[in-house]
Order: sequence, then structure tokens, then C-alpha cells
Amino acid sequence: MKLGRFNTISNYISLLRVFLAIPFWFLLNTDSRSPNYVAALLALFAVVTDLTDGYLARKFNQVTEWGKILDPLADKVCIAVIVTQLYLHNAIIPALFWIVILRDLLIVAASLLLSSKINKFLPSNYLGKITVLVICFYLLFIMLNLQHSYSQVDYYFSSASLGMIVISIIGYAIRAKEFITGNNNK
Repeated sequence: MKLGRFNTISNYISLLRVFLAIPFWFLLNTDSRSPNYVAALLALFAVVTDLTDGYLARKFNQVTEWGKILDPLADKVCIAVIVTQLYLHNAIIPALFWIVILRDLLIVAASLLLSSKINKFLPSNYLGKITVLVICFYLLFIMLNLQHSYSQVDYYFSSASLGMIVISIIGYAIRAKEFITGNNNK
């Protein structure tokens, strides 16, 4: 499979988001129960770059195979680092950690299998982006240590995150089946 050109602003923005995992690892490597404003600001920056890279790729007609790989990879790497640190410091329940990690591993494995069958990578879709945003806002809520003060909101955020994870897995499965059977011409 040819990956084609790499040199686009969108790809560099996605690559930047992959490298944001490094400061996330160090910023969240604490047992402190006080709000982590720097990590929260960095998470907001990551969300903005996530929304920006795809917009710019479409606006300037620079959608590339590299971008189809880097954009979701950047999301998965950042989220994996954040949930791992929060899990290691008992800030999230183990079930959420495992569900998020297993979802992303399942999606990566299915994407690699699908790309080998159809000889191209599928771009991120809106369902996946919405799921990542819901998870990010829940993780942001935890980074700001608001879950204890607003337990009802915490319940809704965690329920929405888990619900979107299930819906996104079903959506990815349907989308993969459509591409394998040839019912999707995108």
C-alpha cells in the first residue's frame, strides 16, 4: 500500500498531538488530588488540534493516507497515556481504563486488517470524533478533580463515555463490513 505524501500542515498537527503524550505522561504522574490545570490546558490544546487537522486537510484538499493513520493514532496515544496515568493513580475506575484501552486496541487491529483487505486506510468518521471528544471531556473533568464535587455530573460523563464507546465499536464494525462487502464507495 502506498502512503503517498506526508508534507502537509494537517499531518504535522497530528504528529504534534502524538508527541503531546510525553508531557501528558509527566504532568499526570502524580498522586495529587489537586486540579492539574496545566494538563487540562494541554488536553484542551489537543482537542483543538484534533478538530483543526481534519478541517485543514479537507479545506486545502490535503487528505492523505498518512493523515488517515496519524489523526486517529494521535487520539489513541494521547488518550491511552492519560487514562493509564489516571488509572495508575486511582483517579479513574479500572473498568473505564480497560474499556478505553481495549476499544482502541480493537479498533487498531480491525483497521490494520481492513486496510490489508481494501488496500487503503479509512479516515476518521464523525462518530469516532464525537466519542473521542466525550472521553476527552470526561478525562478533563477528572484532571480538574471535579468528580468529587459534582458526583452527578461525574455519573453522566462516565455513562456518556461508556455509551459512546459501545456505540462507536458497533459503528466501526458496521462501517468495516460495508467496506469489505463493497457497499460503501467513499
